[in-house]
Amino acid sequence: MDISSFSFLSPEDFCSISTNPWFQDLDNGFNKRRKKEDDSKGGFGNGCFNEEGLKKSEYGDILASLLLLEEEAKQEEAEWMSESQQEKALFESNHKRKVQAMNEFYDQLQQHYSETVKPSSKSVSALAATVATTSGNDTTTKAEVAVAGGQQRRLWVKDRSKDWWDRCNHQDFPEEEFRKAFRMSKSTFGLICRELEPVVMKKNTMLRDAIPVRQRVAVCIWRLATGEPLRLISKRFGLGISTCHKLVLEVCSAINNVLMPKFLQWPDEKKMKEINEEFELISGVPNIGGSLYTTHVPIIAPKVNVAAYFNRKHTERNQKPSYSITVQGVVDQKGIFTDVCIGWPGSMPDDQVLEKSALFQRGLKDVWIFGNSGYPLMDWVLVPYTHQNLTWAQHGFNEKMGAVQTVAKEAFARLKGRWSCLQRRTEVKLQESPMVLGACCVLHNICEMNNEEMDPELQSELFDDEKIAENNLRTSNATSNIEYRSPTTRARGTP
Repeated sequence: MDISSFSFLSPEDFCSISTNPWFQDLDNGFNKRRKKEDDSKGGFGNGCFNEEGLKKSEYGDILASLLLLEEEAKQEEAEWMSESQQEKALFESNHKRKVQAMNEFYDQLQQHYSETVKPSSKSVSALAATVATTSGNDTTTKAEVAVAGGQQRRLWVKDRSKDWWDRCNHQDFPEEEFRKAFRMSKSTFGLICRELEPVVMKKNTMLRDAIPVRQRVAVCIWRLATGEPLRLISKRFGLGISTCHKLVLEVCSAINNVLMPKFLQWPDEKKMKEINEEFELISGVPNIGGSLYTTHVPIIAPKVNVAAYFNRKHTERNQKPSYSITVQGVVDQKGIFTDVCIGWPGSMPDDQVLEKSALFQRGLKDVWIFGNSGYPLMDWVLVPYTHQNLTWAQHGFNEKMGAVQTVAKEAFARLKGRWSCLQRRTEVKLQESPMVLGACCVLHNICEMNNEEMDPELQSELFDDEKIAENNLRTSNATSNIEYRSPTTRARGTP
């Protein structure tokens, strides 16, 4: 509100007013009327004409009006001053309350870092913090922390509950519940953490403590085991959504770089001999080095080259467009992967996936790999008979080799059952999928090597995986002598 002061008129101002033509005209008319009234009463009436008295009366009326206006202005100014004082008092009260809250937060923050920060970090310059007051249920706190060199850094901290993970990580947590949650025992989980610790461990900073190794590994394994959305994992482990996504990728990368060379590799000569003996007991055919199978993992439709990833069989089954990538694997007699090829588009038939894999380039000799009818018969690949009117010997061969193929199918069924993320479209980008799928294969091998039993309810069913090659013909060299041994007889023939 703007307030203007009123100035009083000086005698000179009054003179200037009296000489104004408008006032003179007004004055002449008034004087003539009063003079007429006075003449009618002999010059002695109440309306006696007195020019000087009339002027003084008019000036008095003007002064009274000016004084009245000034009085009203003073009242308005007094009201404005009263309102200003009230607003000032309210502002000072709020300011004191905020200062008190800031001081309390400063004391808490200083106490926290004096208890948790490493001695090397305590030598940093004094810690200062400011907090913005929160309202309602908002748990977000903003603090400015002074670091070395006087630079101010802002720290946003959201209070999230970690009760679930704290219970799981406690030594008294039941073994069965831990196995059901993470698809492995505590000892196997501890083995993985120890192997990955040099790679995934982070150091504490002055702003916050690093996430422990066990929690990092747990976030990744839980994500692979359940396929839960990141927003649910965030609530379960008390971490941010972006942090959980980052941890999954970091741990999967570490598994591929650190654990894959140790737990997923082609067997040496000694190990291959054991595999040959075990498969010979199953099939009666010597020198079988593994069972080959290719499965499909659903993905979100890619933005580039989408037709290559279109899966016709899955689309017909699901009654909606489906897209996938392939996972080709060779397993030994225990269902442990010895070779994997991951990431080729879902529209590619099995024989083309095999031709593009490192297994094809290895050039195997003196060993057989048994595959299903989706693969061509090659110098080192055995496949079942698929034509009609089979002989008894051919029926027997298919039956025995079917037992070998069952080993691979059951291994892939356990792989998908144990790691449920392989059964649904995940939030992982296409270029990151091979890394995640490779980590699943490595963790599968670790569980199989440690005899981790899987809950029968988690068993997955394979369907629509086999893709018949367009030209599934036997090569001339593939008719080499193969020794087939039945449970009671021993014969030589060519499949």
